[in-house]
Amino acid sequence: MQRNLRPLRAWRVLIAAVALLLSAPSATAIAAPEQRPPGKPDDTFYTPPNPLPEGVSGDVIRWQELPRQFNVRTYLVLYRSESATGEPIAVSGRILVPDVPQNPDEPRPIVSLASGTRGVGDSCAPSKFQPDYERPLVEPMLQRGWAVAITDYEGLGTPGGHTYVVGRSEGRTVIDAARAATRLPATGLSSDSPVAFSGYSQGGGGAAWAGELAPEYAPEMNVVGVTGGGVPADLQAVSRQLDGNVGFGFLLMSAFGLDSAYPELDLQSFLNDKGRETYESEQGACVDAVFGHAFQRISDFTTSNPLADPRWQARLEQNKLGSARPQAPVYLFHGNADELIPLDQAADLRDQYCRAGSEVSWKTFPGEHVSTMITAAGSVVDYLADRFEGEPAPNAC
Repeated sequence: MQRNLRPLRAWRVLIAAVALLLSAPSATAIAAPEQRPPGKPDDTFYTPPNPLPEGVSGDVIRWQELPRQFNVRTYLVLYRSESATGEPIAVSGRILVPDVPQNPDEPRPIVSLASGTRGVGDSCAPSKFQPDYERPLVEPMLQRGWAVAITDYEGLGTPGGHTYVVGRSEGRTVIDAARAATRLPATGLSSDSPVAFSGYSQGGGGAAWAGELAPEYAPEMNVVGVTGGGVPADLQAVSRQLDGNVGFGFLLMSAFGLDSAYPELDLQSFLNDKGRETYESEQGACVDAVFGHAFQRISDFTTSNPLADPRWQARLEQNKLGSARPQAPVYLFHGNADELIPLDQAADLRDQYCRAGSEVSWKTFPGEHVSTMITAAGSVVDYLADRFEGEPAPNAC
């Protein structure tokens, strides 16, 4: 009887293919992240290799352990993310891991904290800027045993302009900070860890954007909650509030941020002599410079208003929150006398999330913009604690 040789031939082909794959050098081999010696970093840490090493968003490019403070291990990281236009970029940030014992059967929770406004200059990056005015919020998180990842955002610390309040960039960098925290073995954190996004003001927008983007951008991530306070959900509404107001400097930085994210906006083509001088002098401004521009107006710096230009309007619309449904429960809060970020546009975001079927908790606090961050801090930590414990989320919808 003739022997059937087809199965034998098939196995030979398969074995040959495997051998070829094992013997050939990998074109996509990913190098181990560069480890710098422990201690205080220098500015070269923030300059990424060019080109970026092979990898995917959230991969750590470079890291360094910083001096320990208050029984917390702190790591400076440079990690991969995506720009506002979807290009691969390097972003810096910090990962904080407390020494609080963790149940070995449960992965340590991670809060990816989207920082509030630090400025647009590299020296203002959250990983560099001291004192850290969000420490009253971070400290209770660490005391509960949670790890905290804090992104510097696109272009803040690293080369290029900071894309201030450009949500599609900020949301990705917040998500990828949490990924980086789990991909750095020194942290001991797990990719199975429950993750929450949290922030206030600029950070409230960044956290909300992370919540909207995560279902598609990071479907593998176990996101259990989002908290956002003083959220600039609608940048056009926020611009109208700030023009001629005490917080005009924030509008100035927002214009810089949009121009950095989208070069076709060509901010300088709208500027008069005073505007060009300010553009040059304020590229390194930190948040303390904002109130030097109190009560100024767009018309003081421009020959025509860029916000009336269709290109600007289109990009502002692209960075308006509410176009996607966060799958994780959301806690939104706002000061009822907020002089910088309009309460109405934040309430509109709440309503949009409710209509989309999200679980939304909503609260207003008596006070203006800055004081609300402090007043609400306890409720933020309590809300996240319940999400990490698996408690049912309150729903104001």
